[in-house]
Amino acid sequence: MPYQPILGTLAYVLSKDKNKVLMIHRNKNPEDYHYGKYNGIGGKLEPYEDILTSCKREIWEEAGIECLDISLRGTISWPGFGKNGEPWFGFIFIVNEWSGDVIKDNHEGTLEWVAIGDVLTKNLWEGDKYFIPFVFDSNKKQFHGVMPYHAGKPTSWDYQFGS
Repeated sequence: MPYQPILGTLAYVLSKDKNKVLMIHRNKNPEDYHYGKYNGIGGKLEPYEDILTSCKREIWEEAGIECLDISLRGTISWPGFGKNGEPWFGFIFIVNEWSGDVIKDNHEGTLEWVAIGDVLTKNLWEGDKYFIPFVFDSNKKQFHGVMPYHAGKPTSWDYQFGS
């Protein structure tokens, strides 16, 4: 059976001084699968979109800002991650420059600037602690990993760096 994951983006928007990252605290809807979690900005790829356009659209919709400098940091295959065990495949970006005024909240939750050193102390998906350090690492090599999930928890983490 072919692997047919949901394609998605996940972006970490840096503050102007590069010391903080914009995160969404998913605190609006108790029925939300991500309820209570902190996450980067992102979502699903729409038909007829390339992945970069999707990421920029999601950031505009969720944070009200336009990306000026955005880089792919890596990819992750998340078999079993979805609410009903659906597989996801994520493209992880970092946004170094942007324009506009960040909105305070959206239909999913509250947007917060979090010190980069404090990100791992937030209520994240358990598997995020494995790849988030690569997002902010000065090593600019892209990472590519596989992180299977079962019952809302990662079961393993395997990755490599591109050249």
